[in-house]
Amino acid sequence: MKVLIANRGEIAVRVIRACRELGYPTVAVYSEPDRAALHVVYADQAMPIGPAPSRDSYLRIDRIIDAAKKTGADAIHPGYGFLAENAGFARACRDAGITFIGPSPESIDAMGSKTESRQRMQAAGVPVVPGLLKPVESFDEIEAFAKDAGLPIMLKASAGGGGKGMRLVDRFEDLEPAFERVTSEAQSFFGDGSVYAEKFIRAPRHIEVQILGDQHGNLIHLGERECTLQRRHQKVVEECPSPVVDAELRERLGAMAVKAAAAVNYYSAGTIECLMGPDREFYFLEMNTRLQVEHPVTEMVWGVDLVKEQLRVARGEALTITQSDLKPKGHAIECRIYAEDPSKKFAPSPGLIRDLNLPQGPGVRNENGVYAGYTVPVHYDPMLSKLVCHASNRAEAIERMKRALIEYRVEGIETTIPFFSWIMDNDDFRNANFDTGYIDRMLPQIDFAHNAGETRVDAAIAAAAILAFEESQRVQVPASAEQESRWRRRGWR
Repeated sequence: MKVLIANRGEIAVRVIRACRELGYPTVAVYSEPDRAALHVVYADQAMPIGPAPSRDSYLRIDRIIDAAKKTGADAIHPGYGFLAENAGFARACRDAGITFIGPSPESIDAMGSKTESRQRMQAAGVPVVPGLLKPVESFDEIEAFAKDAGLPIMLKASAGGGGKGMRLVDRFEDLEPAFERVTSEAQSFFGDGSVYAEKFIRAPRHIEVQILGDQHGNLIHLGERECTLQRRHQKVVEECPSPVVDAELRERLGAMAVKAAAAVNYYSAGTIECLMGPDREFYFLEMNTRLQVEHPVTEMVWGVDLVKEQLRVARGEALTITQSDLKPKGHAIECRIYAEDPSKKFAPSPGLIRDLNLPQGPGVRNENGVYAGYTVPVHYDPMLSKLVCHASNRAEAIERMKRALIEYRVEGIETTIPFFSWIMDNDDFRNANFDTGYIDRMLPQIDFAHNAGETRVDAAIAAAAILAFEESQRVQVPASAEQESRWRRRGWR
């Protein structure tokens, strides 16, 4: 099998590494500004697919299929984002005789629509958040639902994802402007302006369950991830396992996730996302029919390489593990390192990376997509890498992450490292006392410019101490000994 990776950045590098370990040659595709990107350097072959805008390159199904044919790639891994949950792309691969490393187009279709997936889940006996089961045709329907269910409600794009096309409404006077905004965003981001509404659960946690299935009907779950810490509906820190889920609740969540996946004949890696209220009751939110950004925390705790499993399943192999084989071990935390400046309201910070030092040591994993000398482009998601730390328990994992963040140095651009250092020291985080709105409530109170300054001073002191130690260890040859050197006396100069 020769695998083309229809993506960029750290996930493309991650897939290339898994392919290399399995002996599969790889093909990278790249847009014009990504010509010198790390995934292009790592792959066995690389093919250009167009200019900077995603719509002219990474979203061009025809160019990606053509690149696969020209390079002899007989399989395509979509990563996440771009075309990863595009049923049309999966069909185009199938029609071209190319293996799509992911679920079937039919499964993607079934779960791609928020409203259709809710209908299917209700029919399968999976609990869902109270809300509309189909997109509305007018604002009047939204208004009627809001009056019936009561505020607050969440307006959502039917084809949405990634925190886009969502608005929380808790005042009736804001309802119509929010509806117009979500409709506009849905059309802009997803090419589909359809909208629906759900009852908003106050102070919820965002819990997701990793599932894995093969084409022989076998389905397993690999526990849950805690994805509650979000900024503007976008995850920033993920953990495995959740600090508030016990063994009994984990079994219930896992059974629900397997039931949900079975309802759409799912195979490959996928994720069932849930909202959980303060009463620990959980509700199906959506299914991501792809690999998740945060998959490494599950891999570290459950000891399963999800990308390799995706590759094997795509080849038609049966799962080599059963539910009873799986035993979690320890705790893992992931921080998404972005090229953003927290001191300037997380403004993008593209530009040249002059120097880069990645943290190392026991239990530290870098899912990295950049290097020193690389210029971060303005055209794409600003995530540079994912820093993952694993330890025997949550407290140790937090301390390990704190240490790794101190070691992490990116010169030339600003990053979100100071933001994560603040989180790791935050008492509410340490006590697992947070909900999905916690970060947005706390941000106005944080002086990131001050925190960043302290971090730089600490790093400078550490660097100076290391240099002083190295200098002290150098052997100083006395002048008298040098004069008496037999090499010098014999003329060996």
